[in-house]
Amino acid sequence: MTLTTADFVTRFQQMAANVERVIKGKREVIELTLIGMLAEGHVLFEDMPGTGKTMLSRAISQTISADVARIQCTPDLLPADVTGSSVLDRERGTFSFRPGPVFTNVLLADEINRATPKTQSALLEAMAERRVTYDGVTRELPTPFFVLATMNPLEQAGTFPLPEAQLDRFMFQLSLGYAPRAAEAQVLRSAEAGESIEELTAVVSLEEFRAMVAWAKAVTISDDVLYYLIDLVAATRSDTQLQLGASSRASLALLRAAKVRAAAAGRDDVLPGDIAALAPAVLTHRLLLTGEALMSETTRADVVDQILHRVKVPTAGALSQQDAQD
Repeated sequence: MTLTTADFVTRFQQMAANVERVIKGKREVIELTLIGMLAEGHVLFEDMPGTGKTMLSRAISQTISADVARIQCTPDLLPADVTGSSVLDRERGTFSFRPGPVFTNVLLADEINRATPKTQSALLEAMAERRVTYDGVTRELPTPFFVLATMNPLEQAGTFPLPEAQLDRFMFQLSLGYAPRAAEAQVLRSAEAGESIEELTAVVSLEEFRAMVAWAKAVTISDDVLYYLIDLVAATRSDTQLQLGASSRASLALLRAAKVRAAAAGRDDVLPGDIAALAPAVLTHRLLLTGEALMSETTRADVVDQILHRVKVPTAGALSQQDAQD
């Protein structure tokens, strides 16, 4: 399927508006989530219960005619409960593989930090390689495959913090937060009128969605903007307030997300503003503060903001000169 720039913008706005029919007053978070999905990434929500995380995943899946599955992470959840397992066929006397909930398009892993490290690691291969290996056999996951995981920032008893390698698999860490006053009134009016997510219809087919993913990959980035991205990520590795900076995977995630943001804005090239706008969502959860920074009550978001102000942004003249050379 062939798309144009205008087609991409129209479909992106249609998807965001459709999801916003259910998730009121959160257009920015909706668009970021869609950007993450179109960039073939995964999103982690650290948020209070009841803010609409499950509803968001359902709305997105119905918007693109995708399958959705949900797993409630608990300490007794086994890896096979996520990936699937072999089941005995009593009639034939043989074992056959029964796919787990991970074989879907949109997977909601609710309170992922309540699962044991062994079960958390079962998601690693699926998130990184989009495939599952069980009993020596590798099985490909559907396309697209997108993990929307949640964590409760308040209740820490009985939880298992995600290791850095796992956090690094998430393209974004976001927060829905509570709805603004006017938006919450819309939610209550919708519930009063009997409107529900069940009435939400698809506005983009899976084929169109896959075409959008391919289109975004073709968005270009100049050398100046690319090195601006590299300098931002590199600055996290030398900042004295951090004991762990962002990885090369973070650089790649930021590049892919920036390309989607540019395409959604109707451009076929990435601008410094795309990089700066997405840097907090991409970088913050990948950083580890030093003890001194923690004692001074500095947050990871503060450090990212300082780096954004410190790293030199390519000027319009330099970009124009680069375009002329090309």
